[in-house]
Amino acid sequence: MRIGITCYPTYGGSGVVATELGIELAALGHEVHFISYSQPFRLTGRETGIFYHEVPVSNYPLFEFPPYDLALASRMAEVAEYYHLDILHVHYAIPHSVSALLARQMLAERGKRLPFVTTLHGTDITLVGMDHSYLPITRYGIQQSDGVTSISNYLREVTIANFGTTRPIEVVHNFVNCDVYQPIRDEEHRAAARAKFARPDEALLVHLSNFRPVKRVADVVRAFSLVADAMPAQLLMIGDGPDRSTAEWLAHTLNIHDRVHFVGKQDRVNELLPLGDLMLMPSEMESFGLAALESMACQVPAIGTWVGGVPELIDDGENGLLYKVGDVDGMAAGAIALLQDRTRLEAMRRAARKTAQDRFCATRIVPRYVEYYERLLAAK
Repeated sequence: MRIGITCYPTYGGSGVVATELGIELAALGHEVHFISYSQPFRLTGRETGIFYHEVPVSNYPLFEFPPYDLALASRMAEVAEYYHLDILHVHYAIPHSVSALLARQMLAERGKRLPFVTTLHGTDITLVGMDHSYLPITRYGIQQSDGVTSISNYLREVTIANFGTTRPIEVVHNFVNCDVYQPIRDEEHRAAARAKFARPDEALLVHLSNFRPVKRVADVVRAFSLVADAMPAQLLMIGDGPDRSTAEWLAHTLNIHDRVHFVGKQDRVNELLPLGDLMLMPSEMESFGLAALESMACQVPAIGTWVGGVPELIDDGENGLLYKVGDVDGMAAGAIALLQDRTRLEAMRRAARKTAQDRFCATRIVPRYVEYYERLLAAK
């Protein structure tokens, strides 16, 4: 198949999932065309079977805000016609589903068919889409999609309840490439890489996000501070965003700044996650929890919160721990107890990896997307 993919190319979860899906589809022999305003950050531009098409946006003085959604629709239609796309898959409903709808209508006038799939990722439904300015058009875009998927059962139910949609929504969970995200088997190599952040006698906790307020990175620092009071420990903060300065300020205020490593955005997080002992994910909302899944695949259990789709991934007490949002003391106590009980921690590490392999590995999830595309293409 020739598949077009549109996503936000930044460090958000929807862009990560869309990019990884394109990489996996290309590895299966499909031709993948990314259509966006910049190249997705996890692409190198040298992948076989993957092509990138930039969306140019006019800065004509009349426009206070450049009409990206219209430029995107035009580019979608062009790419679909020039490269004979079979199907278009848009990630994050706003504005991508409406742009895809316009592209489909433009091509239909010339007798060409371009079905499109909309994948709902989270804040397009729970936050932005619920804004009165966007709710009607978001609902319309979902309803007019040829197919709709969501990344969790939670998000599917929220979409139906809040938008009153009648279009069937298929749940296709997020996935991880278990060959790319895996523990480092060579202990000498792991110890050498880990030494950049922690001594052999220190625990290493990790956090990965885009540092938006919903990720509650201040809670990460506070929880770590309590852990560091109880035992030798270091914290690795991967990512960047609006709340990074808050987290840095708090680390200095708590006098733990020399134990907290802010490494910014990283292209190869699969090389950093296996160095940790535990992942901290105290989010206020997660429609799935991709960062936790990636760490679990690396045999690093996650300490998360009872929100959204996280319980569909983390089985409390088995492959990770869950707490109420804001329960910093509980998270810290859970982390300390695990780090002091190496037998239990090792069992949880194995369980985390097994969950990723058995339920969320790319080899299990990506074929479901392929089957879904084929089903839509076979429909009249």
